Amino acid sequence: MNIGSFASRHIGPGKEDMQKILSTIGVDSVDQLIYETLPDGIRLERDLNLPEAMSEKVFQDHIATLSDKNKINKSYIGLGYHGTHMPAVIQRNILENPGWYTAYTPYQAEIAQGRLEALLNFQTMVMELTGMEIANASLLDEGTAAGEAVSMFLAARSREKAKTGAVKFFVDENLYPQTIDVLITRATPIGVELVFGDFKNFNPGPEFFGAIVQYPNKYGEANDYRSFVENCKAHEIQVAVAADLLSLTLLTPPGEWGADAVLGTTQRFGIPMGYGGPHAAYFATHDEYKRHIPGRIIGVSVDTDGKPALRMALQTREQHIKRDKATSNICTAQVLLAVMAGMYGVYHGPKGLKKIAEDIHLAATSLEKGLAALGQKQNNHSYFDTIHISLNGLSASKLREHAEKASINMWYVDESTVCISLNELVGNAEVQELLDVFAIAQGKSTVKQETAALKIADSVKRKSDFLKQGVFNSYRSESDMMRYIKKLERKDLSLNHSMIALGSCTMKLNAASEMIPLSWPKWANIHPFAPKDQAAGYQEVFSEMEKYLAEITGFAATSLQPNSGAQGEYAGLMVIRAYHHSRGDFHRNISLIPSSAHGTNPASAVMAGMEVVVVACDERGNIDVEDLKAKAEKYSENLSCLMITYPSTHGVFEASVKDITAIIHQHGGQVYMDGANMNAQVGLTSPGRIGADVCHLNLHKTFAIPHGGGGPGMGPICVAAHLAPFLPTNPVVATGGNKAINAVSAAPWGSGLILLISYAYIRMLGAKGLKDSTVFAIVNANYMKSRLEKEFPILYTGEKGRCAHEMIVDPRPFKKTTGVDVTDIAKRLMDYGFHAPTVSFPVAGTLMIEPTESEGLAELDRFCDTLLTIKKEMDEIEAGQFTQDNNVLVNSPHTLEMITSDEWNMPYSRKKAAFPLHWIHENKFWPSIRRIDQAYGDRNLVCSCEPIESYMNEHANA
Repeated sequence: MNIGSFASRHIGPGKEDMQKILSTIGVDSVDQLIYETLPDGIRLERDLNLPEAMSEKVFQDHIATLSDKNKINKSYIGLGYHGTHMPAVIQRNILENPGWYTAYTPYQAEIAQGRLEALLNFQTMVMELTGMEIANASLLDEGTAAGEAVSMFLAARSREKAKTGAVKFFVDENLYPQTIDVLITRATPIGVELVFGDFKNFNPGPEFFGAIVQYPNKYGEANDYRSFVENCKAHEIQVAVAADLLSLTLLTPPGEWGADAVLGTTQRFGIPMGYGGPHAAYFATHDEYKRHIPGRIIGVSVDTDGKPALRMALQTREQHIKRDKATSNICTAQVLLAVMAGMYGVYHGPKGLKKIAEDIHLAATSLEKGLAALGQKQNNHSYFDTIHISLNGLSASKLREHAEKASINMWYVDESTVCISLNELVGNAEVQELLDVFAIAQGKSTVKQETAALKIADSVKRKSDFLKQGVFNSYRSESDMMRYIKKLERKDLSLNHSMIALGSCTMKLNAASEMIPLSWPKWANIHPFAPKDQAAGYQEVFSEMEKYLAEITGFAATSLQPNSGAQGEYAGLMVIRAYHHSRGDFHRNISLIPSSAHGTNPASAVMAGMEVVVVACDERGNIDVEDLKAKAEKYSENLSCLMITYPSTHGVFEASVKDITAIIHQHGGQVYMDGANMNAQVGLTSPGRIGADVCHLNLHKTFAIPHGGGGPGMGPICVAAHLAPFLPTNPVVATGGNKAINAVSAAPWGSGLILLISYAYIRMLGAKGLKDSTVFAIVNANYMKSRLEKEFPILYTGEKGRCAHEMIVDPRPFKKTTGVDVTDIAKRLMDYGFHAPTVSFPVAGTLMIEPTESEGLAELDRFCDTLLTIKKEMDEIEAGQFTQDNNVLVNSPHTLEMITSDEWNMPYSRKKAAFPLHWIHENKFWPSIRRIDQAYGDRNLVCSCEPIESYMNEHANA
């Protein structure tokens, strides 16, 4: 490996480590290991056709040159995307801080209390502004949040509505166009009939179960929906409201006029537009929907000592439990962005947020007054930030010509209509600039702006207080805010502390050189619906990324639109569905899914209108080929697809994979490959090589986008040539194929900004570096397997005894003799400063370990030494040195408060509890709470940040 190359920085093991690694594995060379790991017949026969690797310095120059091709106009397009100012204290201490962006989803809550508190703040902010009783910890974007509302309402229909088969859903025609398109995508396969119209003319009937309106609507009108909602309620029709969250500081919250769900985006809470994302969507509803609400809810529980403790509540990863009965396939969110948006609320507080909103509104009223003086008519009677102009004596084309000369973008609705949406970056100078553009375009002298009165009707004006909780009224100075952020960060274990060996989650290095461009204005500040010629740098990145990913997967075309892996699954299945329908095969609706598959697979299949048939796995964890063949034959006429993960969820390259894909094709089906384990394929084999037709790629796994504490993620899909025509489009900026399905995400290219990370990853590694990354992911996994299998059973291996990039360690045999289960091991790992591997998936009671290529020998050894020491601690219990109900494992994790307490009643030493290995002294991580009582939190659901004393009192009285 070239010393000084990016690959040498990204890949952990050095040349000097290889003799020990290979000796431990029991092979003479890396090539021998790869030969013994991959089955014959699936290896690539040529190197990937990708550009030569760039050094970090050369890439920085390259990405800067590309950024100069983007033109940053002042954006007044609106439609859910607005210019913002991210407070520097949030940018530097969260967005650019690996302590926040490299953390994993907070399943191990004892070492994630900081993130959980930040998300609780986010939920509280959403609940307070919307006037609702419960909120989740974010969704992917506003369009898909609206789709989730449809699914939730369908599942929660009244008995009478369900009995009579009510399947109609009313959509007000003035929703954002991208939201409407996503609703069409989501509703059609689950049998929901969308009915479009003007809410004022809606005639409810028993066939309707739900409705949705926009507040303010796409033209900016802030309608009074009270009578509409009352009419819906009288007919048991559930109402969702897509609302601008910042506007709700001035407008009456939908919760106060009867909405059943309120949803939208928090983008304008300090998050850059990023050419479409990532942005945290929000979703709020009433307590009665708490078992139906999509995504994650952060709730308050207590730990072993009865102290308040936060964790994910209720339906956490419900798709893994309910599988094809799940109402949603969501298994990720936009946590990093939700944290940032919530911190924007913490930093500004209720007064600051309201002042920002009032300034925006007054700028809009001032602009209206000036335009009126120029003879232009404004149509909105009541509005927040958007004015709707019927052009007088002026065409939209002429206005656009002059506006673009002044570096201004607006929404040109048609030749005689324009909408202008203002934002927090607008001051007097910007308002005057807009007036000047209109005047010049009309050939008139400009007018000077004047202050104008508020233009919010009393019927929709907010009168209630909000955000009275202490956290939103305490941190006004940057010093205080910085310290609050740091206090939370210290409670969380991230990759900047130690390896996170989560199987299937691929927690690899997120290199700083990949992250730096995200903060550059020329990448961050472009509206997703800006003219393409203003985003030439982005378009070049997208075009290259589509080609690179197609080459890596062995496919013909790529869509970058899906915003998560689960959304990629859904998009891939919808493309398969469209392909079958194009051939007249509307009856093909059976999806075969192995019993070992990720829970999102069956959930996605049902969302795509398919019926799930489970295929058995054999005793080695592989797909039972005979069972697959029998089911493919049984359902041959109606077979739509097979969903597989490769290597398997058990960490094995199944030798029969090409036979499996051939069986499906023989019966007219398509093969969908889940890309969760693509980190074991890149450069060695590919989905196209094994016979798949479509796959998604988790860019937050294989291609180095940080997990961000549970998101952002990206799930592009790559497809074979016959599926390329069906790749998804967007109603505002066309994308996809010539027979494109409707949008799966709100923005044309999904979360455009974070695609820069994966672009950097590919360009700096090049073909060889990408292949080496895969090779060393396999090397590291087999090294750990060789060390651990002396004490722990390894459940599944390939034909030659090798694992792929991950393995399943099975501690279940020791449960009978020690009483220790996998949860005890997961919690004990915290005392050693490690996050647990994946727990109880895909096999209950086991650990799935994936070290990735980024971890060096010293860190691999630390983790192996830790697990082997934990095994010795289990041996001590078996030998009778400690009882099964009182030992260092069942009492873990151990907090600083415990260790420094005046009393110590444990049967083992404080040193054994907190410093069991010598190197822990150098870099001790302290869990901030003891083990959480999950059941208590679900029985007493609290998901907002009330004063901490109230939780203490509640527990004392329980």
